[in-house]
Amino acid sequence: MDVAEFELTRLSIGCTAEVVRISAEGLTRNRLLDLGLVPSTIVEAVRKSPAGDPVAYKIRGAIIALRSEESRLITVRPVI
Repeated sequence: MDVAEFELTRLSIGCTAEVVRISAEGLTRNRLLDLGLVPSTIVEAVRKSPAGDPVAYKIRGAIIALRSEESRLITVRPVI
């Protein structure tokens, strides 16, 4: 993992990042890929729920809520 790469769970609200890889397997991997989370996709953290989980992300024009156990499996790098 490159120094600038980190888990999607660490992306701050209002920041954007590029998907580097998906570490999930099986049905979870298929679901994330179906949502458009493929390498090179730009993701923006939009808002957190009051409890902090799930977090809403803007992915390819759609707002998608992901729980931390899912977003932990997605490696991203910041977009500046």
